[in-house]
Amino acid sequence: MTYRLSHISENIDLDFTGTDIEIDGIHTLSEATPTQLSFFTDSKYASQLKDTNAGAVLIDEKYAALLPSTTIALITDEAYLKLALASKFFAYKIITKGGHPAMGEGCDIDKRVRFGNNVRLGDNVTVMAGCYVGDNVTVGSGTLLYPNVTLYHHTQIGANCIIHSGTVIGCDGYGFAHTKLGEHIKIYQNGIAVIEEDVEIGANCTIDRAVFGTTYIRKGVKLDNLIQIAHNCDVGEHSLFAAQSGLAGSTTLGRNVVMGGQSATAGHLEVGAFATIAGKSGVTKSLEGGKTYAGFPAIEHKKWLRLQAKISGLLKRKQ
Repeated sequence: MTYRLSHISENIDLDFTGTDIEIDGIHTLSEATPTQLSFFTDSKYASQLKDTNAGAVLIDEKYAALLPSTTIALITDEAYLKLALASKFFAYKIITKGGHPAMGEGCDIDKRVRFGNNVRLGDNVTVMAGCYVGDNVTVGSGTLLYPNVTLYHHTQIGANCIIHSGTVIGCDGYGFAHTKLGEHIKIYQNGIAVIEEDVEIGANCTIDRAVFGTTYIRKGVKLDNLIQIAHNCDVGEHSLFAAQSGLAGSTTLGRNVVMGGQSATAGHLEVGAFATIAGKSGVTKSLEGGKTYAGFPAIEHKKWLRLQAKISGLLKRKQ
């Protein structure tokens, strides 16, 4: 679905002048195409303005001159809020009527499974009772879905995966813009979630679709039960997550990262390959790979042990 930029601008209460263009989606400054709308809300990304290919950008007036001449500036002091309002134009239209999937050979599908439209299953896929597989979902060969797994529209599941009961993949990420009166306006999550091959996901996990773009669980990842992966995360190959661990939005993990039980990260940071995050740790900044971290905020494990020893010593002296 495409919309005239003038139509979008009118509906989000912005003035528009200049050449009218067709807009077919929203993306970041670095990824947007000439037919997409983007936004600018953080000065640390100012260097991306001159190189953006976006057709139009929601932007504060003082930064508008940094845009290339081919990009239309939509002037606003509430770019994030206007993004939220514009995102609704491109939200996927949900319908309840489904269809019959295109299946490979040897599939075993319980009669109590519900499918959306344009679903594709590889060979030897097993789907147990109570699952819902939404529109335009693909499931690779040899994958097993235990009872009551939910795959939202456009989710992609690779070959030889195991997904346990109660897990939801492709649900909306937690994204809201806020008005000056403190009201919360939904940012429609119009990206997808991709699970690569040989992934096992435990029971009652949630993996959010991206705002735009893709949430990735790379090949060989193993998730325990009760894990939350937020929108636009990228979990590196063969990483391991113990129960009740989680990632905030736009976190990137290198390969073979280990997340201990009840550990978590803040958003928009990176954890290097072969890092280990001890149980109950809180990662508040990007961390180098190949090391073990513990505590809140997470620091190198040896430093954390020395810190605990010093604190214990102080308590003993006071007694």
